[in-house]
Amino acid sequence: MATENPRRWWALLVLATAQFMVIMDTSIIGVALPEMQRQLGFTPGGLQWVFNAYVIAFGGLLLLGGRLSDLLGARKVFTTGWIILIAGSVLAAAASTAWVEVLGRAVQGVGGALIAPAAMTLLMMLFGHNQKELGKAMALYGAAAPAGGTAGVFLGGVITEYLSWPWVFIVYIPIGLATLAATGLLPAVKGRRGSVDVVGAISVTAGLALIVYAIVAENLIAGAAGAALLVLFLIVQRMVKQPLMPLSIWRTPGLATANLAMALLGAAWIPMWYFLNLYLQQTLGYGAFASGAALLPMTVAVMIFMIGITARLLGRFGAKPLIVLGLAVLAAGVAGLSFARPDGSFAADVLPASLIAAVGMSLAYIPAMISAMSGAKPEEAGLASGIVNTTYQVGSAVGLAVMTAIATSQDELIDGFQGAFIGAAVVAGLGALLSVVLMRPPRAAVQDLDTVSV
Repeated sequence: MATENPRRWWALLVLATAQFMVIMDTSIIGVALPEMQRQLGFTPGGLQWVFNAYVIAFGGLLLLGGRLSDLLGARKVFTTGWIILIAGSVLAAAASTAWVEVLGRAVQGVGGALIAPAAMTLLMMLFGHNQKELGKAMALYGAAAPAGGTAGVFLGGVITEYLSWPWVFIVYIPIGLATLAATGLLPAVKGRRGSVDVVGAISVTAGLALIVYAIVAENLIAGAAGAALLVLFLIVQRMVKQPLMPLSIWRTPGLATANLAMALLGAAWIPMWYFLNLYLQQTLGYGAFASGAALLPMTVAVMIFMIGITARLLGRFGAKPLIVLGLAVLAAGVAGLSFARPDGSFAADVLPASLIAAVGMSLAYIPAMISAMSGAKPEEAGLASGIVNTTYQVGSAVGLAVMTAIATSQDELIDGFQGAFIGAAVVAGLGALLSVVLMRPPRAAVQDLDTVSV
């Protein structure tokens, strides 16, 4: 019988804080984007790299982070991830040019890719011996994600309005140092022998970055190079003895269709959130604080639905109906935002549609995650979870790149925003349609799942 760690609940607080901060890192920068654009000289098309640099590094290296956690020990990788995240925060805060800011965000993403899988490994070590405690621990750990997203929106507005945009990164430094000081609460984990698929990790991350660049810059050569690197990744996964992503995992029932739904969910939700931030500030003239406050109803709705409602509906109706309905509702909400006017108001043009979109996101997200993992063998559940995490990030990055290309192709700012919202609505609607056609009801449900950035 495994020995209980007497400090396990304090250790959980450290892990939940890490999850909170990693997720907050994707939302806290949203309301600061217009100010960063003005001060650092980002072009309208280049601004999306502040978000995508983090997402690409995080998503592209997530599977590598999980592998390193197994080989080197989860606590060591968790600690290293925080050191890298702090370094990236310092670089992003001190940036005086656009490219340095993007570099800092990418470094933050590398740190996040090490922290997230290591934290889940440590959580399983602390509570895996007791299913009742594990359920409570997973609920608390999982709640940290929507809480981080909500806090990021609000704090980003407060910090940008009353301090300045570099402080959205500076805030990570003291919290990171405090987390490093508390890593002694975490269990020491011995590593094991094995190889690291560095070529696979580099090829998939660089390939994704080039694809995103090609879409925004309309560069065919970059697109071809990115595609070639992604093909190389698949070849490497077939050839090496210990790949990051064994291709046999895709024979798991329901994995491919659930990942498709997650990719399209990210490709619709993240562009909507990104351009809604810009619409509030650049068209309606909101300040950073007012913009963050305007987004709070949407993010609070996501948190309430995910934690309190979706799980109950899932038990009653199953995953597929909720995924289809969620994507369809998201499409309706985002389509509603496309009617936003240049002289619009929050109450008429933003609040109703954004709340509808939030409900759709909340209905689809957890069921899609569970559907991706439900057919996996127990020993492959972690890999399936890592893949669906990565897929969501990839979908977010590519979706944002496509909608940015649509927005910047328009002459008027409001036309660009409306075009991006229409594009995101089409993506969500396509996701709902493909889920109806392709998805089959899972044979079993997975109760414990890893949480990804919303």
